[in-house]
Amino acid sequence: MRKWFLFFVMVSLLATGCSRNSNEVVVYTSVDQVFSEPVLKEFEKETGIKVNAVFDTEETKSTGVLNRLIAEKNHPQCDVFWSGDPVRTLVLKRKGITQPYRSPEAQDIPAVYKDPDGHWTGFSARARVLLYNKELLEDEAVPNSIFDLTKPQYRGKVALANPLFGTTTFHIAALFSVLGDERAKALLDSLKANGLVLATSNGDVRKRVVQGEMACGITDTDDAFEAMKEAPHVGIVFLDQQGIGTLIIPNTVNLIKECPHPDNGKKLIDYLLRRKTEAALAASCAQMPLHKGVKVPEGIPSLDHIVPMKINYDSTAAKLEEIQDYLKAWVRSF
Repeated sequence: MRKWFLFFVMVSLLATGCSRNSNEVVVYTSVDQVFSEPVLKEFEKETGIKVNAVFDTEETKSTGVLNRLIAEKNHPQCDVFWSGDPVRTLVLKRKGITQPYRSPEAQDIPAVYKDPDGHWTGFSARARVLLYNKELLEDEAVPNSIFDLTKPQYRGKVALANPLFGTTTFHIAALFSVLGDERAKALLDSLKANGLVLATSNGDVRKRVVQGEMACGITDTDDAFEAMKEAPHVGIVFLDQQGIGTLIIPNTVNLIKECPHPDNGKKLIDYLLRRKTEAALAASCAQMPLHKGVKVPEGIPSLDHIVPMKINYDSTAAKLEEIQDYLKAWVRSF
């Protein structure tokens, strides 16, 4: 029996070693598959490294792969987590699921978008903006602040994606960080009292505004620019440029602790942080490069001309976990 036991142990170890040395990389991502998959395919073509990707669905954006990474903590199956926002990346860092890696491709990315301990790096940012229907709102009636959306003239005319998922969760956590709990809860309660409509996703917000079901809605710049390409009767506003600023949401990437293919994981991270990748994401989904001097299509805004919401990503990540029960109760109250 002992000989057979030792035989199976050796086979298991050899299998593990083969897996760790295999020419592949496993990436989990919350970024829309239509935008992330072409980038991963180009990496595969350029390097010859096979990419095994796990994508989130639109409705459970970020929570599916996040929970999977947490569940797999003691037996990691993933090498790289490519997130559409930094908060969930920080949740993983706090839980000891990530490991430091400082890519040479990120040297000139501003420090505010990099973890000081090297656990994550930001690239290709989006912003949270107001998408509005020009046929339903005249120029002088378009809101300029998130606080304007609580006014009577916008009653029942504003959509927001379910804040339990995706970048909306990050947005709400950032508002709590900037405004404080009391003012943030008052804002959410005022929006609800003013007939706020909860959509299933940012894409659903876009569709409702384009179709004229809603006069306006808060979404991400990638969805907003896609809407403007398909419908000339919609426009966008960067909110609170005279106040708390617009929330900037960089993609983030990090290496999973004790991952099966660490060398290939680092190569994928380097590839994602290249200027070429930021240029590709600017062209495909209107994301704003964090590297200076990256050529982007006409009409893509520059971060140099946007007043950003001033947040600390670490404290916002902590706030995200802290307000989960409150947000669940707030959503159930609709």
